[in-house]
Amino acid sequence: MDPSMQSTSHRIIQQFSLSEMFANRHDHASQRPYSLLLVLVCLALYTIGFIIVTSASMPIAERMYDNPYHFAIRHGIYVLLSITAALIVLNIPMQFWRVVNPYLLFLAIALLIIVIVNGKAVYGSTRWIVLGPITVQPAEPAKLFFFLYLAGYLVRRYEQVQDNLRGFFKPLIVFFVFAALLLMQPDLGTVVVMFTTTLALLFLAGARLGHFLAVIFTGAAAFALLIATSDYRRARISGFLDPWADPFGDGYQLTQSLMAYGRGSWFGEGLGNSLQKLEFLPEAHTDFIMAILAEEFGYVGILIVLVLLFTLIVKGLQISNLALSNQRPFEAFTAYGISIWICLQTAINIGASSGLLPTKGLTLPLVSYGGSSLIIMSIAVALLVRIDFELRVDGVHAISRSARSSSAKKTKAGRGDDE
Repeated sequence: MDPSMQSTSHRIIQQFSLSEMFANRHDHASQRPYSLLLVLVCLALYTIGFIIVTSASMPIAERMYDNPYHFAIRHGIYVLLSITAALIVLNIPMQFWRVVNPYLLFLAIALLIIVIVNGKAVYGSTRWIVLGPITVQPAEPAKLFFFLYLAGYLVRRYEQVQDNLRGFFKPLIVFFVFAALLLMQPDLGTVVVMFTTTLALLFLAGARLGHFLAVIFTGAAAFALLIATSDYRRARISGFLDPWADPFGDGYQLTQSLMAYGRGSWFGEGLGNSLQKLEFLPEAHTDFIMAILAEEFGYVGILIVLVLLFTLIVKGLQISNLALSNQRPFEAFTAYGISIWICLQTAINIGASSGLLPTKGLTLPLVSYGGSSLIIMSIAVALLVRIDFELRVDGVHAISRSARSSSAKKTKAGRGDDE
């Protein structure tokens, strides 16, 4: 080959390699290592929650503690703790959770036993462990730890879940242990969320339809029996079916909540102008926070919160699908479990406050007052961000390997032409 042509060939190859390298660097720089949308949605929900909790809790805080900002200050501390916990979890690789999830399962069971033996009773329910000035609700970490265990189990026993009746029922036996401990508190709402999420994950794992339907019918029968054998649960159902039949008895909480929704109309009464929060509506800053938000910000306020939560859920499901397509089943099932959990808890909380479902003691994710719920839900969202981060890093590494391989092939081809 002519020396001038050889020199030109080398320059062309070198220029092409350099331009490709700079293009790859530009692509890598333009791609964030995390989902900005997911982070912004969570920050927006934190902000809305802090504002509405402050407004809703002022009357009861003034009466109980002679400080209208008592619950607002505590909620602000919970938000800071939640963000701190989320930042810590963001730095923990998913491999850690894949290894320790069985131990976390035993920790959750231990906490549920402790709360039954030595828990704090509030309104007839023993759901809190008191640690000095701190109260911990074990049902919240129990949900997360169980879903992590279930994700690990579905990876370890994937074929058994699909083909073997024993493999299908093993996680249901573990769920039964959790359900028995939770019902002793009692906390039927958490049992419903865990049961439904468990069935959804088993369905996604490819369980046989016959097994799946049998468990659904058995679960429905069990819930019906639990309602039929409990006076207070029957009262809740009757209050749900016709709250106006006894507006000052079984239907009191729901009727007050519906009044709040009605007064809110399209644009609400304005921040701080709720009447129902003046201790007409019990648990206004916790379970019925959406009713106060509806009264003060109207339909528009409800729509904004629903869009934010819907975005969070959809983003979680997208991360799940991406993890599954990238051969990371543990991350996929974990993200599926968290997304379905957030969806169910949102639906139950809003459904209960609006009269679509019987009242349950479940908080609105990232919005309601409650330290345990806020911190655990923040950790769950941080896991979604971490899974997304690892998938993005894997993608960048794959692109880099592909670019290096392509460059090496082209260089080798150029040398062959030179020869």
